[in-house]
Amino acid sequence: MPSTSRPLRKLGFLTIGLFDAADPGRGHESTLRLIELGERLGFDSAWVRHRHLQYGISSPVAVLAAASQRTRRIQLGTAVTPLGWENPLRLAEDLATVDVLSGGRLNPGVSVGPPTHFDQVKGALYPDTADAEDFGYERVRRLLDLVRGKPVTDFSGAEGFEVYSDIVQPHSPGLGRRMWYGGGSLRSARWAGEHGMNFLTSSVVKVETTAATAATADAEGAEGADGPPDFAAIQAALIREFRAHHPDGEAARVSHGLVVIPTDSASPAQRAKYAEYAARRLPRTTAPQGPARQLFAPDLVGTSAELAERLHAHAAFREADEVAFALPFTFEYEDYVQILTDMATKLGPALGWRPAG
Repeated sequence: MPSTSRPLRKLGFLTIGLFDAADPGRGHESTLRLIELGERLGFDSAWVRHRHLQYGISSPVAVLAAASQRTRRIQLGTAVTPLGWENPLRLAEDLATVDVLSGGRLNPGVSVGPPTHFDQVKGALYPDTADAEDFGYERVRRLLDLVRGKPVTDFSGAEGFEVYSDIVQPHSPGLGRRMWYGGGSLRSARWAGEHGMNFLTSSVVKVETTAATAATADAEGAEGADGPPDFAAIQAALIREFRAHHPDGEAARVSHGLVVIPTDSASPAQRAKYAEYAARRLPRTTAPQGPARQLFAPDLVGTSAELAERLHAHAAFREADEVAFALPFTFEYEDYVQILTDMATKLGPALGWRPAG
C-alpha cells in the first residue's frame, strides 16, 4: 500500500441530522447521541450540516450549544453554514457564545452564494432588501472581522446604567483562528487562503477549464483529457491553491471530506444497503452536473483495509492530515453506530490515526 505524504492526525465525521416532521425531537436527540458516541470513540471532531426548510438540522449553532454541554473534548463544527441565510453580526454573537460555552471547541465552517431556491424564499427572508443583498465573499469578510474583534460601532462605554462594547460580545479570542471555508473552486480556495481561514473540502468540486486548473492538476482534471474529469486531481489542485495563498503555507489546515462507509462489522443486510446506496449515487460522478459544472466523488464502501488503500491512492487525501468523513443521509441510527465504530477502531488506525484520550 502506498504511504500518505501527511499522516492522518485528526479524524472527524459529518452528519446531516435528519428527523421526522411529526417527531423532530427524536431526530435531534439521535444527532446529539452520535456526537456523544464520537467523543467516547476518540474522534477529534463532529460536524453538522445546515438544511433550511427541510427535515434536517436548520440551526446547527443551537444543536452544537446542546452538544457542548454533553461533551468535554470533541471539537464541534458546521460544514457548512450558508451565509446567504445569515446576518453576519447576529451570527458572530451566536458563534462566540457557543464557543465560550464549549470551552473553545467550536469550528464554524461557512460558504457563500444566494440561498437555495432564492426566488421562492426571498419574500420571507429579505422582503425589503432582496435586490440589495450581497451574497459574495464580502459577507464572509464581515463575519471574519466581527469574530476577530473588529469594532462594530464608534460608540462604547457607559450610558446611564447601561455599559456598551464596540466589539461583538462575548469575544472569544481563539475563534477567529478556527473559522473554515467550504469551497469547491479555485477562486474559493484562493480567497480562503488569502484571508487566513482553514479549508473544508467535500465530495463536490467545480470542473473549471482555466489554465491554472490544468497546470496545477497536471491536466488530469481538465476538459479535453481522455476520459471523465479526475475528481481527486481537481480537489488536490484546490488544496494546493489554498496553501499557496495562505500565510501559513504548507502548514495551513485542510480537512478532507468524502462519504466513507466501512463495513467491517456490518451485517449482510447492512452491506447490501450500503452498496445499493452508493450504486444509486454513482451515475452523477461520471460527468459534471448542471450549469455550475459540479463533479461529485463516488461514495467509498468496503472494509477498512480496502478503504485505506483507496484513500492512500487519492491525490487530495494525500494533501491533508485531517478528515471529516460524511455519514450517508438516510440510514438508521444503528447503521451510524456501526459505521462510526468501524471508523474509529478499524479505518482510523489503518490510516495511521490514533484516538484522542
